[in-house]
Amino acid sequence: MITLFGQTYPWNAPEVLLLGGAALVLLILLTLILRAAARASSTAEPLLREVSWLASRVQTLNDGQERLAGGLHHVSEAQAVSQTAMLKVMEQRLAEVQRQMTESLHGTSTRTARSLGELQQRLETIDKAQANIEKLSGNVLSLQDILSNKQTRGAFGEIQLNDIVQKALPKDAYSMQATLSNGRRADCLIHLPNPPGPIVIDAKFPLEAYETLRRGEPNAAQQMRIAVRAHIRAIADKYILEGETADGALMFLPSEAVYAELHANFPDLVREGFAAKVWIVSPTTCMATLNTMRAVLKDARMREQAGAIRRELSLLYSDVERLGARVENLDRHFGQAAKDIEEIKISSDKASKRARRLDNFDFEELAPDQTAISPARVIGATAAE
Repeated sequence: MITLFGQTYPWNAPEVLLLGGAALVLLILLTLILRAAARASSTAEPLLREVSWLASRVQTLNDGQERLAGGLHHVSEAQAVSQTAMLKVMEQRLAEVQRQMTESLHGTSTRTARSLGELQQRLETIDKAQANIEKLSGNVLSLQDILSNKQTRGAFGEIQLNDIVQKALPKDAYSMQATLSNGRRADCLIHLPNPPGPIVIDAKFPLEAYETLRRGEPNAAQQMRIAVRAHIRAIADKYILEGETADGALMFLPSEAVYAELHANFPDLVREGFAAKVWIVSPTTCMATLNTMRAVLKDARMREQAGAIRRELSLLYSDVERLGARVENLDRHFGQAAKDIEEIKISSDKASKRARRLDNFDFEELAPDQTAISPARVIGATAAE
């Protein structure tokens, strides 16, 4: 690097090369001057002319050097301005690139955060679903435990039966866990009128035999027949009491699958139940049966209220007759009032005519009218007036 006129240039810059060439020219000129001085002794006058010419040439070179320096200064200023403008443009470009990169990074970070949030929500949903599945698995195991225990299975059937009965019948139409005269406790007693009388619904079906049948164990069908037949006989003996209950009872099955299995593969057991007047019902058929019982209860209550309904109808008939008589009296009064109003209009018309005649002094016309009127008519008109 080399510094000229306050500006710094590299060694291979054009300005430095021009200045080096000028210095070389000056050196050559000085060499010529020295040679000319050496020849001065022999050729003084030509030497003076040559020195004068060299001096003029040196002056010309100095002027060229000054012009070159001015040109170099102008070039350096132009280069500085161009460099400043270029730096400004570069700074603007860099700022724009930085802004775009910042916006892009911000948008990317926002989308990434949103995606992470959605992923977190989905993971939470999956965790909740897994927790529900685990809870449901626990409930299924609990249901299996319930159905495996005879007492808890009976309580489960009673709860299901209670829900169905509550939806189908009014509260005063049934009793849960009612005790009969023989000391037996019925799961549900429907208070039907005589006939047929109160009817019992039992919810303790032996599901062990059905589970054995589902597992396909040997002699499962025979065990199923024995268990269901024994249960039918027990219901008939415990809950069909002459003079106290109806001549039949209902055996409630808490599962539609068991009901379908009995009717599909064990029709003999269904016939034995009919023979013993023990009717087998599932949740669906039990609801239909209870709706029929509700219609029977409604009809019985209407029959109980038939006397009161007849009394009310008799009183209503009396009220209607009295209303008719009063309407006739009112109509008669209206007729008499209409007649009176008509007679008043006749008298008013006659009075108007007489007033007009008197106003016109038509006494001659009054005499024939008066002579033509009979005494009876005068009395009637007078009475009418």
